[in-house]
Amino acid sequence: MSDLRKIVIDDKEIEVDGAMTLIQACEQAGIEVPRFCYHERLSIAGNCRMCLVEVVGGPPKPAASCAMQVRDLRPGPEGQPPVVKTNSPMVKKAREGVMEFLLINHPLDCPICDQGGECDLQDQAMAYGISASRFREAKRAVDDLDLGPLVGTAMTRCISCTRCVRFTTEVAGVDQMGQTGRGEDAEITTYLNQTLDSNLQGNIIDLCPVGALTSKPYAFTARPWELTKTESIDVMDALGSNIRVDTKGRVVMRILPRNHDGVNEEWISDKTRFVWDGLRRQRLDTPYIRENGLLRPASWTEALAAAADAMKGKSVAGLVGDLVPVEAAFALKQMIEGLGGKVECRTDNARLPIGNRSGYVGNVAIEEIDTAKEIILIGTNPRDEAPVLNARIRKAWLAGATVKVIGPAADLTYDYDHLGEDRAALANAKAGNDAIVIVGQGAVSEADGLAVLAAAQALSGRLFVLHTAAARVGAMDVGAVTEGGIEAAIDGAEVIYNLGADEIEIDDGPFVIYQGSHGDRGAHRADIILPGAAYTEENALFVNTEGRPQLAMRAGFAPGEAKENWAILRALSAELGQALPYDSLAQLRTSLVEAVPHLAQIDQVPENEVQPIEAGPLGQASFRTVIKDFYLTNPIARASQLMAELSALAKARGKQKIAAE
Repeated sequence: MSDLRKIVIDDKEIEVDGAMTLIQACEQAGIEVPRFCYHERLSIAGNCRMCLVEVVGGPPKPAASCAMQVRDLRPGPEGQPPVVKTNSPMVKKAREGVMEFLLINHPLDCPICDQGGECDLQDQAMAYGISASRFREAKRAVDDLDLGPLVGTAMTRCISCTRCVRFTTEVAGVDQMGQTGRGEDAEITTYLNQTLDSNLQGNIIDLCPVGALTSKPYAFTARPWELTKTESIDVMDALGSNIRVDTKGRVVMRILPRNHDGVNEEWISDKTRFVWDGLRRQRLDTPYIRENGLLRPASWTEALAAAADAMKGKSVAGLVGDLVPVEAAFALKQMIEGLGGKVECRTDNARLPIGNRSGYVGNVAIEEIDTAKEIILIGTNPRDEAPVLNARIRKAWLAGATVKVIGPAADLTYDYDHLGEDRAALANAKAGNDAIVIVGQGAVSEADGLAVLAAAQALSGRLFVLHTAAARVGAMDVGAVTEGGIEAAIDGAEVIYNLGADEIEIDDGPFVIYQGSHGDRGAHRADIILPGAAYTEENALFVNTEGRPQLAMRAGFAPGEAKENWAILRALSAELGQALPYDSLAQLRTSLVEAVPHLAQIDQVPENEVQPIEAGPLGQASFRTVIKDFYLTNPIARASQLMAELSALAKARGKQKIAAE
């Protein structure tokens, strides 16, 4: 039941929920209150005192608006609504005093600080500070921390807002950061000087309101005003996190999260944030043709003619990789099926039901996980498969949800009941009607995958299929599938058109045409290579694991001769004498929406009517998880030097044995 209260803020009367804090009420009234420690997704610390406001009729000193609720305010003598002032002389003096204290020990690093130009302390010192300081003593200095290869530290700049401590403890679920000492000796540090062991740690760079925590790989490469900012979608996992890609010229300099309450809130995983160096390395930038066992560069005209010659009159199969946009999957399906061939996107052998959207997507939105009372994980390790989703499961657990796991035990950053690792544990499992059942790809990639899905669907009416490939749901939606899976699709194929499928080994025999962005496994096996654009280099549609279509926008152009993926397929279809019926991306999208109407609902989760999954009996096998190395799951990540370093560190950390004391 809501408890609405009237309140007057700066002569503006508004009605807000009594449980709101004053800082939230001010935001609702459109009044800005400065803050350093307060963050709406973290617990309240109330320790920077920058958000002080005057409560009229209250105590004769300013109150911290982040820690005081509206219901704690007293009404006026005749029952008038309580009055709060955010711009009175008392508040102005208080803010100037707080700012002066904050700057007592803060070094004047602005010209050489990596946060210069997007630093909260800079902005607020300008807006609310004074032009002089009365401090003449020597400033204190603090040793820097080693948090690993991602987060750079300059702890002398730290203002002890504790945002990083609260994020790592509450959201990421690792207890490695804290504050020691008192008074002038207080400093943020890590337990036993450990480096951070979390795949969400990059978020503390965004949270830090000063330059104490910065991005090590990005440091000193660009200033914020030099960058072109493009809002896009991430493809490192199937969550579809909303991101901003910052480019300088044609080069991607960094990737930051965008707020989207329904998908990733305002967090992204470290792979999403730091994979950009992989976009520059091992790129395919010109077509190649294999002659006498060796690849040689070729022109587009020559390569497309050679590809068309190889495909004419042959039995053809098309494979859709994990990072392929919906438009390219749709164009490939039309081209290959026009030649009488078969197309398949389930390259990892996942037994996902064809045509039953409630079977391969489920009927639960990501947002619903926050308020779940019971969550059952089957054959999945969300900490590796979708770290941001794992943080949402942890959020539900902190709010009182019970979590049960069927599959290999792992450290998921929250407590859970381990029901077992095999199919018998699933057969014997019980769940409430409103339990959310999350099924991972490890559970459905065995021969009895459909039976596992059917059993999971029967457990509760709320099924959530957690995919690992960003392209999978979109490719399933456009019907890039073959009855009988990948074996049936490539059975007897003389030519395989491999559209970015790098997680599969193709046996000797068929002629392989590879279209993709990086010189990875697929390119090594190819007879003809057609260089395509990566996810930051073309406007494209991706459908995330909950079935939400989202638009990724082009942040820069592909290197060298590389072209957009749909355009390559359109050009090749013309060479084959069966030109696809569109000449622009807009025309392609029009025919795409005609074929699959729900793809027009950008940023909405279409309702999926629950259809029963037809399947045989459950097998005997134990469940497994599909991701062996979080940092090296796709060709872009495997091209990244930083991901290789993180992968080696994770392996070394896994081998360390701690003395049994």
